[in-house]
Amino acid sequence: MSTLNSKQIIILSVSAGISVANVYYSQPILGAIAESFSISTENAGTLTVLSQVGYGLGLLLLTPVGDMMDRKKLILYLQLSLFAACMLMASAWQLSWIYVASLLLGVFSVVAQVILPMAASLVTENRGKVVATIFTGLLIGILLARMFSGVVTEAFGWRAVYYISGGLIAVNILLFQMFLPSVSANYNGSYSGLLRSTVAQLGRFSKLRSASFTGMLAFGTLCAFWVSLTLYLSKAPFNYSPSKIGLFGVLAVMGALLAPVFGKFADRGSSARSLLFSTCISLLSVVLLGLFSTSVFAIALATILLDVGVQATQVTNIAVIYSLDQTANSRINTVYMTSYFIGGGLGSFTAIQCFETGGWMRVVLLMLVLSVLNILNVLSSGWRQGLKGGRRIS
Repeated sequence: MSTLNSKQIIILSVSAGISVANVYYSQPILGAIAESFSISTENAGTLTVLSQVGYGLGLLLLTPVGDMMDRKKLILYLQLSLFAACMLMASAWQLSWIYVASLLLGVFSVVAQVILPMAASLVTENRGKVVATIFTGLLIGILLARMFSGVVTEAFGWRAVYYISGGLIAVNILLFQMFLPSVSANYNGSYSGLLRSTVAQLGRFSKLRSASFTGMLAFGTLCAFWVSLTLYLSKAPFNYSPSKIGLFGVLAVMGALLAPVFGKFADRGSSARSLLFSTCISLLSVVLLGLFSTSVFAIALATILLDVGVQATQVTNIAVIYSLDQTANSRINTVYMTSYFIGGGLGSFTAIQCFETGGWMRVVLLMLVLSVLNILNVLSSGWRQGLKGGRRIS
C-alpha cells in the first residue's frame, strides 16, 4: 500500500509545480524585461537559457544529495534558497543581477526533482500512477507559468511575477514542514563519492541510457518551440501581447492532464509502445507548424499535440527509471533529468540562433530534425524488444 495519503500527494504536486514554474516565468515576458533594461528581445532570451543552464547545474550537483540526507530537510533548504532567488529577481535593477538571479532560479528550482524520488520511495504499489500524478503538478506548473506571468506582467509589471512566486513558495514551505514525513538516506559515503556513483548509474542500466537520450531530444524540441513561439507571436503578423502569448500555455495543460494515463501504461509494462506513440505525436505537431505557419488554429493544435507527445514521453521514462533501483532513485533521477535539461538548454539556445538567422521556419526545421531523430532512437534502441514483445524492457 502507498504511504502517501491524498493530502500529501496534493502538497507534493503543488510543491513541484510552483518550484519549477520559476524556470519558465520569463518566456512570455521577455519583451517586457527587455524594455525595462533597454535591450533587444533576442538578448533577453538569454534569461531563459541561463535558467535552464542553472537547472542543469542544480540537477547535477544538488539532486543526488537526496540519497545521502533526509529528503524533506533538503527540500526545505532548497525552497528557502528559491525564495531568496525570487526576491533577488524581483528587486534587482542592474542587468547583471537579473542574469545572476535567473541562473539561481534555475539552480534552486530543482527542488521539484528531489520531490519526485521522495514520492517514489514512499510508495510500493501503483508507483507509476502516483509519480505521474505528482509529475502532472510539475507539468501544470510549467505550463501555467507562461499564462500566469503574462497576465500578471500586463496588470502589475514583470517584477510582481517574482514577488508573488516568492509568497507562494513561503506558504508551501510551511505546508511541507507540517504534513510531509522525513525520508532517511540510503547512501553513507562522501559527496565526491556520491557524484561518482551518480555518473556510474549510466553504466549500470541500458534503460537509463536510452531514456536519457529520448528525454533529451523530446525536451529539446519542446523548449525550441516555446522560446521561439514567444518571439514569433510578438512580431508581425500576430503582434500578440504577453498575456495572449501566455494563454497558449493553457492549451498545453491538456497534455499534462494525460500524464497519469501514461503512468498507468508504464505500470502495466507498456512503456515501449507508449514511447513510440508519444514521439510520433510530437512529430505530427511539428509537421503542422511547418505546413500552416500563419494559422493561429494550427499553432494552437500543434501546441496541444506537442505537449501531449513530450509529456507522455517524460512520464513513461520516469515511471521506468524509478523501477531500476529504489536505493539510488535520486542519483538515477539526476542522470536522467540532467540529460533532459541539457537537451532543453541546447534546444532553447539553438532555436534562438535559428530564429535570428532564418526566422520561424528555420526553428521548425530544427524541431523536425529533433523529432525524427527521437523516433529513430526509439526504434533502434533497446525499446525495440518491448515493441515486439509488449513487455517492459530490462
